[in-house]
Amino acid sequence: MPPSRSFKPRKPLKKPGGTGKSVEEIIRELKAAGQNANSSYRQLSLQIHGLICAKCGREFDEKNKSQLTVHHKDGNHDNNPPDGSNWENLCAYCHDDEHTRGLLGDYISGK
Repeated sequence: MPPSRSFKPRKPLKKPGGTGKSVEEIIRELKAAGQNANSSYRQLSLQIHGLICAKCGREFDEKNKSQLTVHHKDGNHDNNPPDGSNWENLCAYCHDDEHTRGLLGDYISGK
């Protein structure tokens, strides 16, 4: 029976070029920047369109507004015009429905 290998964590990788930041630090920074961008357009959409689902009309308040999501009408998450014309606020249920509609249609039609 071969000897078992123990897990030894490796040292964090360093970015080439001598910046001193590890890959993990860079990933953490990029994720934080992405979350800040997402939260800023989400906040703007909630201010512009209000705390209401554009599809079912359910109204939300400060306590449950986390269940309200921002849907990009054209499907492009990078298209975030400041006037909010590419966004609509949808509750979690309607947002899921919006994204699974094509799948159900393809299944029913046999595609």
